[in-house]
Amino acid sequence: MAVPAPGAIAFAVTGPIAPGDLPGLCDRVCELLQSSAADVAFCDVAGIEPDAVTVDALARLQLAARRYGCQVRLRGASRELLELVAFMGLADVLAD
Repeated sequence: MAVPAPGAIAFAVTGPIAPGDLPGLCDRVCELLQSSAADVAFCDVAGIEPDAVTVDALARLQLAARRYGCQVRLRGASRELLELVAFMGLADVLAD
């Protein structure tokens, strides 16, 4: 993963993601966002399963990021994941 620009952070989400993983994932990312004061968070999702739980997790991360004045940008998203994001009506929320 490339080094993020100033004012940006980067992290990776790996899978598979189960519904029970969502609270812990959000907590860890919120800690990262709180300590960074970044404007943009690049989320590497390469190889992650394109399913509804994954999209739910990414949407929750975006919502949490916005609470910290940050925006999550997807990196390495598969075509299938991007299509599912669009199908679920979240293309404007979860951009790559």
